[in-house]
Amino acid sequence: MGGLRPALAKFGVTLTLQEQSEVLGNLSGGRRQGFEYDGQTTGTLQMDTQKAFGWNGGLFNVSGLQIHGRNLSTDDLLVLQSVSNIEADPATRLWELWYQQKLFDDKIDIKVGQQSIDQEFILSQNSGVFLNSSMAWTQLPASDMPGGGPVSPLSALGVRLHAQPTDSISLLGGVFNGSPSPSNVGDPQKRNPNGLSFPLNGGVLAIAELQYAYPPQGAPGADTALTRSYKIGAWYDSEKFSDLRADTMGLSLADPASDGVAAARRGDFAFYGVVDQMLYRFENDPGRNIDLFVKPTFTPLQDRNLVNFSLNGGLTMQEPFVGRAKDVFGVGAGYARISDSASAFDQDRAFFNPGVYSPVRRSETFIEATYQYQATDWWQIQPDFQYIFNPGAGVANPDNPAQKVKNEAVIGARTTITF
Repeated sequence: MGGLRPALAKFGVTLTLQEQSEVLGNLSGGRRQGFEYDGQTTGTLQMDTQKAFGWNGGLFNVSGLQIHGRNLSTDDLLVLQSVSNIEADPATRLWELWYQQKLFDDKIDIKVGQQSIDQEFILSQNSGVFLNSSMAWTQLPASDMPGGGPVSPLSALGVRLHAQPTDSISLLGGVFNGSPSPSNVGDPQKRNPNGLSFPLNGGVLAIAELQYAYPPQGAPGADTALTRSYKIGAWYDSEKFSDLRADTMGLSLADPASDGVAAARRGDFAFYGVVDQMLYRFENDPGRNIDLFVKPTFTPLQDRNLVNFSLNGGLTMQEPFVGRAKDVFGVGAGYARISDSASAFDQDRAFFNPGVYSPVRRSETFIEATYQYQATDWWQIQPDFQYIFNPGAGVANPDNPAQKVKNEAVIGARTTITF
């Protein structure tokens, strides 16, 4: 950048700029067929306080997003599990703004400020190659947390603590505003269009995660061992939630006698796990390996949650072809189950509207195959294929209300340029 980066580095400042652009298209089923473009430019500025002014262990971060293009998942597919993890409302917005401080020989670090929790929580090191959004942030919290949770492109004010009592065991926990939006009515991205609302008037979102990794990074033999990591966690949100079936009088919301006001429920919670397991490492090339990941999420609360169980998993291969050390191939799948209350509401709607086609939502499943091709050090090209079974868990097609949205085949490619 014309000498800008070296000049900033003298003061402990690092600037990164990345452009992700993709064209994805629906070949069959869905609301309609066709291709759409979307993209996201991410700018991040970080300052190492040790280099900047001698304050040891500090890191200041500010990042922003410029989101452009259209949203295939919303426009054409009507799916729960969005086919792209960068699809969002077009906007230029602040993303994250935080300060992190390391303490006690880096065994503890605290992060304070505006944070997007999908950057650290429920995170799998092997699922990041996939484009489908639920591979990163599973569908249960995406459907059930207010505003989908403080995850990209949204964030929320909070405090995050990371502690590492042993080389293999880590504890990760955080307390954040209960919603990334100042209001839980309507599109949260439109309620906080530029990321500058900083709401603190909602409930509290608390999340905690226990992590185990073996062998520890840097341990003897770690470069050739079959590495693995396991995580278990839970989250609780104290916000108010609307019952999906019952009104304030105990009647079904589909009943013509209903007052139309959903019963209020206080609080929500869920449990999750993450498994990353290396299955095979080639003896003559330790950097070439095959890995497995599995991410289940579950909540027993049926009355206030659209999704009560989701599961993601897959296989990835580093260096699928000899000599392509930075390429990654992946094949995986995702499943989201609709809660009993949401399905029961659909049944009630069909009962009170005889003769009107009213499908009952049950579940949605997708499979995905992708190849991440490292064309140059700064340019990545990624063709992708996804097939979605029972889109939207079985919703009616608004353009043809007499039938459900049919299964969809989605193809496309993403290009990532790091400036």
